[in-house]
Amino acid sequence: MGVAMAGSADAAPGTVAAGSGGPRPALSLAAIGAGTAAAHIGNNFTTFLVGGLIDAYGFTAAVMGLFAMLETLAYGAAMLGVARWGSRLAPRWLALGSTVLVVVAQALSGLGGALPLLLAGRLATGFGFGVMNGAVNLAAGRTAHPARAISVGIACQTVLFALVNIALPQVAARHGLMAMFGALAGLSLLLGLGTLALPATALPKPAGARAQRPISSAGWRLLLAMGLFAGGSLSIWPFMERAAHAIGLAATTFGWFQSLATITSALGNAALAVAITRLPRRALLGGGLTACALSCALLTTAGIAWVFAVALVVFNASWFIAYPMLLGLAYDQEPDGRLAVMMTATWLLAQSVGALGAGLLADATGSFAGVGLVGFAGCAFALLLAMPLAVLPAHRP
Repeated sequence: MGVAMAGSADAAPGTVAAGSGGPRPALSLAAIGAGTAAAHIGNNFTTFLVGGLIDAYGFTAAVMGLFAMLETLAYGAAMLGVARWGSRLAPRWLALGSTVLVVVAQALSGLGGALPLLLAGRLATGFGFGVMNGAVNLAAGRTAHPARAISVGIACQTVLFALVNIALPQVAARHGLMAMFGALAGLSLLLGLGTLALPATALPKPAGARAQRPISSAGWRLLLAMGLFAGGSLSIWPFMERAAHAIGLAATTFGWFQSLATITSALGNAALAVAITRLPRRALLGGGLTACALSCALLTTAGIAWVFAVALVVFNASWFIAYPMLLGLAYDQEPDGRLAVMMTATWLLAQSVGALGAGLLADATGSFAGVGLVGFAGCAFALLLAMPLAVLPAHRP
């Protein structure tokens, strides 16, 4: 599966080896896939909750922007906490603790439409998703090719989510909005159990280890690039179902389109896992960010169903190429995964601000067209910042 064994020439510091107390490479990758999926349930399916809550209770776009913002703020805060203290804990126990929190919070959110309960539920689920994502990044940092491990994990996630994108709107149509919360709680539980093969021990602190070095200028450059990329491209995400609704598409039709987009992104990540050590990083990063920028602009301006569908497919596929490539640059700077965890935290914090801004902009202008242009600009500036690092030779210090 592309994970080097101990003693391989390309093995990275901290790589978990089969037979040395860690899980077998294949099981570890499967657990990373389960954890990646569990960590991204909110990012992928909150858009269905937002649309359902607006229809059921008449919440404004700004209120639902706050709803999405709280989840991603808590997500980012949890990731920062993992970056600071998570290395002292085993990825497996971080993952299982997050599972308990998310399942309870989703179930309680399904009790009714009281806004305080819904907002509190978003804070709790967001924190749980962030802890899970931190556990995944720490586990990936123990493999020989972290970007490849993340890409394989995303490919596993997207195959599952293709089915969930079809099933979740059907659950709401037949059993009501609150049944969606229950379905998402059950999905979190199943995926959480799949993380049992993550490493059960924390990395030992090397003898005589010094305090963590401050983030380098290249690291700050990558954090800014991730913030621009995620904040711009994902500001529309909580309202994607509403954007489809605005051009006459039902939630179930959007679910089918999103399922197709999810399958395409899975194929793209499978291809990326193969190509990542064969093609220049600058080509993969540049292609991913450019395609994402163009699709952002189309998603909020397309008035034709098939154009929206194509843009949605390109958006999903390109986002999940650009994201692991940016993470790969972070692992290149700091192989222990600390910068990669901070990159993901930056992504969530930027998305949280973008979600609120998108809701306010939509209420003020009556459409989401301007949000897509912001996404285009964010991807373009991220490309300018990250490309100089992508053209440097890959190395693992």
